[in-house]
Formats: sequence, structure tokens, C-alpha cells
Amino acid sequence: MRRPDTSDAPAAVDADAANGDFHPFERIEGDAASGLLLICDHASNALPARYGTLGLPPAELERHIGYDIGGAGVTRALASALDCPAVLSHFSRLLIDPNRGEDDPTLVMRLSDGAIVPGNRHADAAEIDYRLDHFHRPYHRAIAAEIARMNAAGVAPAIFSVHSFTPVWRGSPRPWHVALLWDADPRLARPLIEGLEAEGDLIVGDNEPYDGALKNDCLYRHGTATGLAHALIEIRQDLIADLDGQIAWADRLARLLPGILANGDLHERQLFGSRTGPVTPLDLPELTAA
Repeated sequence: MRRPDTSDAPAAVDADAANGDFHPFERIEGDAASGLLLICDHASNALPARYGTLGLPPAELERHIGYDIGGAGVTRALASALDCPAVLSHFSRLLIDPNRGEDDPTLVMRLSDGAIVPGNRHADAAEIDYRLDHFHRPYHRAIAAEIARMNAAGVAPAIFSVHSFTPVWRGSPRPWHVALLWDADPRLARPLIEGLEAEGDLIVGDNEPYDGALKNDCLYRHGTATGLAHALIEIRQDLIADLDGQIAWADRLARLLPGILANGDLHERQLFGSRTGPVTPLDLPELTAA
């Protein structure tokens, strides 16, 4: 595989950019008819200049609390391998978490894995609304626009969200190499779990170390509520901390995903509901097929 650019510089300029040259998302070009859209919610630990380091020592932003280590590299390498589009956030989850609903109490974290975030301590409703308008919402608009572009090409995309998790949490080692998180729609998650297990060298989690049923999170918004097939992968961070590991995991996924995506069922809008409770279907422009 060609070694992708894994720098934090955005690949495309966002018309909603705030704070000078800071752009809330990165868009990677890909074939609109590929049937797969990659997203990476926690791709970057970047912060706009006005926020400094949110009062944290810079080393704290290099930890998992700042971003999903290795996630962006895997996303870029996989997009290159499959010629599919991708949308990556370009701001730290500590600024505002794009994988949380706008009403989620953890949207702006004041304490994360033992670290007090001074720059968030006094974030009031007006400040949170500013961050929603300039960072969170532009990222989600970018995802919606990519879905609309792919739908216009005649293929409803499956959405694949790339995340990573820490090898140890609160002193307890996590045994899984990789896991798939999903809510009620099994179309992408179940066959990928089976494919990864068949590789023979992995401990594969099913809704580990977190549950994929989270009301109003990114995949709930763009998948559960719209009927598009979707799944979230969690890869253990020590396996993708460097470029070689990121490419190896992208290679592995690039072997497995095309066969799964060949199932036409993954490219139909189907509402499976949610384990979190009743779902109000969303009638969004990106669902209108050409």
C-alpha cells in the first residue's frame, strides 16, 4: 500500500472555518460510487489559537484524552486503499466531542481520565453554543454533504467510523485487539466481526470496551436515524501507534470490507430502531437518491 500522509494538516478547506486558518474538518476525496464512507470523529488533538492548550500541559493533549491515537492514520490509509471518501474531525475532542449529541452532558468535558481541563471549567451555554456552531456542526454538515454526494451517484453508502482505545484502563488490561460497536443494525458489524475472527490471530470484541448504543451520537445521527448501514471499529492504540501499524490495519480491513460491501443489503435504507429507545426517523436531504 502507498504510505499515506498522516500529518494533522487538513486536506480540504472548510467554508465554515473559524478563527482564521483553523478548519474544523478534513475531507478526503474518493469515489462517490464506492459505497463506503469513512469517518473519524477523534482524528486530531488540534485546538484553535484562541483556546491555547485549554490550560493543560501539552503532553496531556498527546494522550488518548486529546484524540484517538492512530485513528486518523488508519482512516487515511484505508481511504487510499479502497478509493472511498472520508471525513475526519480536525479539533480535539476536549474542545467539543463530535461523537456526542448536542444535549449530551459529556459534550464538553471538564474532567477527563483524571485530568481537569481548565479551559472548559467555565464554559457556559453561550460558549458551548459557539463551539457547536464553529466546530461540531460543520463536521456533521460535512458528513451529511458527503452522504448526499454519494447518494446522488446512485449508491446509499455504508458508514464506517474509525476509533481507537487504550490498552489499559484504570489499571485493568484490555484483552481485545479490535472490537466492533453497533446498536441494532447488524449489517456491517456482524460480518466484519466474523471476518476478523476468521483471521485467527485476533481477540475480537463485540460492543467492547464500550456499547455502541448511544443516543444521538455520530452514528445514531447519520446511521440509526436515517437507515444507512453503519458500524464503529475500535482498534487498540498500541497496535496503531506508528505508521507501520496503521498501514497493517488498513491492509487487513481493505481485505475484508469489499466482500462485505458487495452485499446489496448494505446499500438500502433500513430502519432497525435502537436499543436506547424509540427513534424518530430523519428526513434529510442526503437521503434523497438521484
